[in-house]
Amino acid sequence: MARSFLEWVRAARRKYPLRDVAHVTLPHHAVAMMASYVLRPHRAPLATDLEARDPEALDLVLEGARFLGRHWFRAEIEGVEHVPREGAALLVGNHNGGFLTFDTYLTLAAIAEAQGLERAVRPLAHDFVFDDPILRRWAQMFGAIQAGHAPARAALARGDLVLVYPGGDVETFRRFRDRGRIDLGGRVGFVKLALRTGVPIVPVVSVGTHEQLVILSRGDAVAKLFHLHAWARTEVFPLALSVPWGLTSAFLPYLPLPAQTTVAFGPPLHFGRGDAEDEGLVRRCADQTIAAMQTLLDRLSQGRTPWLGRTGRRLGA
Repeated sequence: MARSFLEWVRAARRKYPLRDVAHVTLPHHAVAMMASYVLRPHRAPLATDLEARDPEALDLVLEGARFLGRHWFRAEIEGVEHVPREGAALLVGNHNGGFLTFDTYLTLAAIAEAQGLERAVRPLAHDFVFDDPILRRWAQMFGAIQAGHAPARAALARGDLVLVYPGGDVETFRRFRDRGRIDLGGRVGFVKLALRTGVPIVPVVSVGTHEQLVILSRGDAVAKLFHLHAWARTEVFPLALSVPWGLTSAFLPYLPLPAQTTVAFGPPLHFGRGDAEDEGLVRRCADQTIAAMQTLLDRLSQGRTPWLGRTGRRLGA
């Protein structure tokens, strides 16, 4: 790490007070936040503050991500040179790991390492993140914006990179045995955004992050039975094996298993500006994007031993 561990802890405590860390990470607080979100009437989308990004706070998070990447996940990065150094682009990723999103942190760390902290990457985050004041402040500090076309278009208009996981809960909670399959749940909003703005799509695929816990069931039928989409904005109610809880809901925070992880960026796909209402065009662009992502994932998965992975260039090596 760029600074000593004690220096990092002191700096982190200034940006992220212990009471806030406890509020976000302790299981009973996580359950309380989730209950508050689903029981209260949802408010209108919040205005996105693109000026709230705090490079110093982001750097602290990414130092932690790099440390975990090297020593816990033995992370490897491939193809980061495909990310444009200038101008807007839409980074489209496969989502893994359930409640925790280490694929996002490793992606941000790889781009910051290659292009510097001044290159703004804007992950799109679920409404739940912006419902809680502490989570919202943290998310905005490291550049996240509320999921939606209007905030994403505002960020792209500035020339920023926007990181989106179209599969959302459907993909991040897919069964462990389906970890080698791209599943965007039929969602094509990202293509419409790319066509309306004319920005390229850069596929981002990770392997290993879906081995940090073992998801046994996505719980689609349970979610449909209880109409979870209407009052919790989720289409799943997943069941998983995780540390330290054992058999439990995958909505709980967990200690990720030390699965070797690789994040790979593919060559940009240039669709240009087009008619976002043309269903045939949108479907063709979506299929091409999914095919590129699946090809990347197939290559990364070939010859891979679960949890052990393969040898290669590590993050920050």
